[in-house]
Amino acid sequence: MTAPLPTLAEIEAAAQLIYRQFQPTPQYRWGLLAERLGAECWLKHENHGPVGAFKIRGGLSYFAQLAQDGRLPREVISATRGNHGQSIGWAARLHGVACTICVPHGNSVEKNAAMRALGVNLVEHGEDFQAAREHALQLAGQRGAHMVPSYHPALVRGVASYWWEFLRAVPHMDWAYVPIGLGSGACAAVAAKRALGHGVRLVGVVSSGALTYAESFAAGRVVESPVSTQLADGMAVRLADPDALAILRDELDHLVQVTDEEVAAAMRALFTDTHNVAEGAGAAALAGALQEKDMLHGQCVGLALTGGNVDAAMFARVLGAL
Repeated sequence: MTAPLPTLAEIEAAAQLIYRQFQPTPQYRWGLLAERLGAECWLKHENHGPVGAFKIRGGLSYFAQLAQDGRLPREVISATRGNHGQSIGWAARLHGVACTICVPHGNSVEKNAAMRALGVNLVEHGEDFQAAREHALQLAGQRGAHMVPSYHPALVRGVASYWWEFLRAVPHMDWAYVPIGLGSGACAAVAAKRALGHGVRLVGVVSSGALTYAESFAAGRVVESPVSTQLADGMAVRLADPDALAILRDELDHLVQVTDEEVAAAMRALFTDTHNVAEGAGAAALAGALQEKDMLHGQCVGLALTGGNVDAAMFARVLGAL
């Protein structure tokens, strides 16, 4: 049975917990993005948080739940392409818990460095996130450590705080675009929409080089799909989460698939229009909206800039393709 989504009271409590670490992130109405889309356009700046991405909210909520239940472990282990690992590293450090994070070979150099700076013991294993995750599960079993999943109701509860901020700030929002990796961000958007009774229609954005959610939507069950995206590493998931899938199939208006080329164009647009740096997954919402701009004309659109953690060399190549 799918775990229930957080209530309004639970999201508000998570927000107050998170605000002990940092303030609400801003959302701005950007004029140049509005011209580009032909619609009123608001951008939620999760790239302005202390690890440069939205994931930290989930880590803080997850560890608070462990502490409340008296279950803080000696060590936690998890797997990531970077932002979830920084979230868990930050929260583990806050609670005095040892933290090991598994990443695939070839992972972002700068995300790896950021995790190590938080005291994370970094282990490189496998060629993609799923392989790293399977290795993390094995290590956790061998060492008696607590395995932190990448999708969990406590993570969703924390992440929902940013959508709660966003939807309250823009009550007339017609459409919101959210990238899908393993699903916590999109399910958090669903939770906040439900909790607030907001009328926004939610569009999930997946990479055309990571189609497990698109194929699973069509099949009505989890379908494994190979990963080929080179740019949207935060969305590079081979296997959808069944609980997230069940929620998103019922609640999203539709899905949009974006190519690496479209993501790169959106990264450039965000830089030229707002002078914010977006990683691939962080620009995916704009890429999806641009694909559907004819449908959005004259409406109010919300975009989640979910993170800005792109390696300098990669971003230079993206900007250099202007």
